[in-house]
Amino acid sequence: MSDIPFNTVRHQPQALSALNERAREIFRQIVESYVTTGEPLGSRNLARILPMSLSPASIRNVMADLEHSGLIFAPHTSAGRLPTEMGLRFFVDAMMEIGDVDREEKARIEAQMQAAASRHTFDSALAEASSLLSGISRGAGVVLTTKVDAGLKHVEFVRLDADRALVVLVSTDGTVENRLLDLPPGLPAGALQEASNFLNARLRGRTLDALRADIEAGRKAMKRELDAITERLVDAGLATTVGPSEARQLIVRGQANLLDDLRAAEDLERIRLLFNDLETQKDVIELLARAEQGDGVRIFIGSENKLFSLSGSSMIAAPFRDSTQKIVGVVGVIGPTRLNYARIVPMVDYTARVVSGLLDRPR
Repeated sequence: MSDIPFNTVRHQPQALSALNERAREIFRQIVESYVTTGEPLGSRNLARILPMSLSPASIRNVMADLEHSGLIFAPHTSAGRLPTEMGLRFFVDAMMEIGDVDREEKARIEAQMQAAASRHTFDSALAEASSLLSGISRGAGVVLTTKVDAGLKHVEFVRLDADRALVVLVSTDGTVENRLLDLPPGLPAGALQEASNFLNARLRGRTLDALRADIEAGRKAMKRELDAITERLVDAGLATTVGPSEARQLIVRGQANLLDDLRAAEDLERIRLLFNDLETQKDVIELLARAEQGDGVRIFIGSENKLFSLSGSSMIAAPFRDSTQKIVGVVGVIGPTRLNYARIVPMVDYTARVVSGLLDRPR
């Protein structure tokens, strides 16, 4: 069993953990059958697969007790049983055995993530993480990240018309940002090039915040080097290009996977509701942000969270950290409540660790 820490959202009453061995095994088989097939499991089929010898009548008695405890229920279309959301939570909290990611899967995750990060940008690596988790889980892969203030490689002011210019920033990770800038009146003809040269001479991979601090500290030297109007242009250019330090980016991949293996009209309606949930980015971001609170993997099941109260979906998510060990984002999976929790939890945890490793290395 893995030593992955994970946080649960709601714990079950102590009495439920006192199930005897027979009841726990029957409950385990019902949950594992649900995760694998989505279908109810009845007493006759249970009698064939249980590792102990029990008659269908004895199994039905145990199932009645489990139903009375709120762990399973009988859908109206079948004599078999399915786990309730409370039952799934109890299984995850008290019974689930989490394995480890095998060597081949670890190598594949690392190779794909590192390739995406080296060929493109760190954002590409995050998108790759989302796609990987989607493929592994057959659910939707999600990534929430705080926008990283990367070091700058080049700055250029480009005039658009008499009153406006474009500030172009090229970061060391390859990303390019463009911002509109209102030009001060009376700007000398060569001021845009002069401002570009002034900033580029001082970049040396600094972030925008660091560059602003350096320029502020050397304000007297700047006044000697630039005229007053060009100085205003430099200040305005830096101010307009610094966005909110906690801007959030949400990446979702693999929603189409959620349409696979639908078994009934109610399944299609549930997925439609989940699609609506995913389109409400603010609520998804708020839920993912809750996974940043504490170490390890967090598991949200169904109506435990208002976002999934109608669609009956689940989310498994884990935070990742930058080189200072500050949590800067979350990777995860959103899908139906019958996600294979035991398989997906270590995958999400390992992917988060790989993302943290990419953030920890020089870029």
